[in-house]
Amino acid sequence: MNRRVALITGAAKGIGRRIALSMAEEGYDVIVNYHSSPEEAEKVCAAARSCGVRAMAVYADMGNVKSIENMFAEIDKAFPGIDVLVNNAGISSEVYFLDATEEDFDNMTAIDWKGLYFCSQFAAKRMIEKNIKGVIINMASNQVDGCWPRATIYAPTKAAVAKFTKNAGMELILHGIRMVAIAPGYTDVGWAPGDIRLEAAARLPMRRFATTEEIAQGVIYLASEKADYMVGSMLTIDGGATLPVVAANDFVD
Repeated sequence: MNRRVALITGAAKGIGRRIALSMAEEGYDVIVNYHSSPEEAEKVCAAARSCGVRAMAVYADMGNVKSIENMFAEIDKAFPGIDVLVNNAGISSEVYFLDATEEDFDNMTAIDWKGLYFCSQFAAKRMIEKNIKGVIINMASNQVDGCWPRATIYAPTKAAVAKFTKNAGMELILHGIRMVAIAPGYTDVGWAPGDIRLEAAARLPMRRFATTEEIAQGVIYLASEKADYMVGSMLTIDGGATLPVVAANDFVD
């Protein structure tokens, strides 16, 4: 049986983990990329295999292009091709502009922007070579439209991802490859009690964060034939967090 193959970066934990498992439940063979959690990646693979699909864990440092190239070389040995790439890997170092360091800037832009760019390129070249009409899904953020403090590095990298999705999507559709993006808002990934981010839930229109499953289902939709006419588009899933608000930055009951 020839199943579609999905590569999900940063899939050992959090949103990426849920995306990998949801795609396995949909019948995809899944490739689980990890950086620092090989044991967690293997747990994801074991859970995916229980759905009757193939699963493989593969290391790559998404801030290093050579490491990404090596990851694809490993994948080439195990799978005939990749049908869906989900560029989920990313970091969010919340730091005020006046406190940000060059290390903060380089680390975040390397993983959230450069890594996504070249991972997409390696995947697209293989899709074209193998005549696969694939889908590349980029993880953006509602920070593209919203504005929050301590995000002067993170938010611009996600804005770059959104614009890249349009420009690269325009080129890749000529090869039958769709590139789209998904923009989550605050998502419950299991933050520890007392984390300052938890205070934001009460100020959202829906008074709660997204679940990882809600984000994963957005990815499932974008990867499916139901979204075949979406190219360069960004699907926002943020519970209305970026809708217009009153001047006090609070919501009206």
